[in-house]
Amino acid sequence: MITAYLCAGSNIGDRVGYLQQANNLLKDADGITVVDISSIYETEPIGFKDQEWFANAVLKIETTLTPYELLATCMRIEQQLGRKRHPENRFGPRTLDLDILFYEDQVISDESLQIPHPRMHERAYALVPMLELDPDFVHPVIKKSVFEIHDELEEPEEVYLYGTRGNF
Repeated sequence: MITAYLCAGSNIGDRVGYLQQANNLLKDADGITVVDISSIYETEPIGFKDQEWFANAVLKIETTLTPYELLATCMRIEQQLGRKRHPENRFGPRTLDLDILFYEDQVISDESLQIPHPRMHERAYALVPMLELDPDFVHPVIKKSVFEIHDELEEPEEVYLYGTRGNF
């Protein structure tokens, strides 16, 4: 079994409902066991700011799937939950986004798959939930822990525990 981490995000409709459905579909998928799930966070959009905030969570899974089979499963679940990909606006709204953050300590970089996720070290929306699950996990390229990477973010986007944004 391989340990992997997936980041789930949604900013259309019932955002939390889409995350819950993704969790259930992952649990039902062959070759995947969901081991742990972070809290849900409400996060500021990156790139294209004129859209709803995201609900994000990270799932720790164990899998017998190859990285490419896992990617195919994630894309099938995204599509099943209404994801429409728009190449001209890849940072735009979506019902569900499932990204493979880490697949053990493997490094893969080709036109169809990049592991670790190529920008996760810049994204508080992925790092904050990872802090809950495995703050000591060492990024296989950067060679720093999730905690160290998060601590060194220069201008992180806003990330709130779901339901707390605007309540301070």
